[in-house]
Amino acid sequence: MSLYLGLDTSNYTTSVAVYDSETGEMRQRKRLLPVKEGQLGLRQSDAVFHHTAQLHSLFGELAAEIDTRQIAAVGASARPRPVEGSYMPCFTVGENTAKVLSSALKIPFFPFSHQEGHISAALFGADRLDLFGKKFLAFHVSGGTTEAVLAQGKGCGFSCEIIARTLDLNAGQAIDRVGLMLGLRFPCGAELEKLALQNREIIKTHPKLKGHDCCLSGVENLCKKLIVEGKEKSFVAAFCIEYIRQALSMMTDSLLSEYGSLPLLYAGGVMSDSIIKNSFTEKYNAAFAPPVYSADNAAGIAYLTYLSSKENT
Repeated sequence: MSLYLGLDTSNYTTSVAVYDSETGEMRQRKRLLPVKEGQLGLRQSDAVFHHTAQLHSLFGELAAEIDTRQIAAVGASARPRPVEGSYMPCFTVGENTAKVLSSALKIPFFPFSHQEGHISAALFGADRLDLFGKKFLAFHVSGGTTEAVLAQGKGCGFSCEIIARTLDLNAGQAIDRVGLMLGLRFPCGAELEKLALQNREIIKTHPKLKGHDCCLSGVENLCKKLIVEGKEKSFVAAFCIEYIRQALSMMTDSLLSEYGSLPLLYAGGVMSDSIIKNSFTEKYNAAFAPPVYSADNAAGIAYLTYLSSKENT
């Protein structure tokens, strides 16, 4: 049996992936949770409901393309981060479904954290599988998380020591709030980026750090002020992204000065933004996942399931 199934039910996306260890192919299906126009995300109870409604159909689509008898193990995101007490109700949908499949198919079940899944997917997508056994700096930047960790690959997972974070708003939250101000649809990242790329004005921003940590709530207020002043939507969008880019760059510089020139990895939906990605690739020679592996996805969980199964045989 050569197929390894991964499930991830985050606060934004339902996703299913299968890794084929014989061919190296990764197949996945994912679907955003439905959010009413003008709203910023979902309550956990609503997220659980929508995951329950969507997960079976996504699995059905993927199952139609594979021989399910070849599934050797199943894994799922069971919590947000790999630390004691980390919990979010939406992850129980994927975890419990994986446990049912484990019992029904008589195959092993492996639980992981959503953060480990992001890091794993980014390494897989960036073809940096060598870092699974090494120490590196990993940024996880999304709507639910904005933090940097000192990651140590353990062969089939990661230890993640938080060494920097946002002290208020997450980067993805800031992007969504500014996007909604500009009349964009939630989640706003892709549309905000398109708008920002139309800007031709020079932008100056001045984010500040507290130690290695950043504060991002200020960009929401600054963008609100720019809109009141009548600035072009493209300028406001570009200002928001540049503020976040510069804050993350300052955090990176600060961490490299303390921890030395460790390999750098950027994961999470915000890091799929081409403006930020192109800037950091040039400046830091950092590893980035392709967009399909940057936003919430189950691919990293499927690959971790493969590694864990290998280690336990």
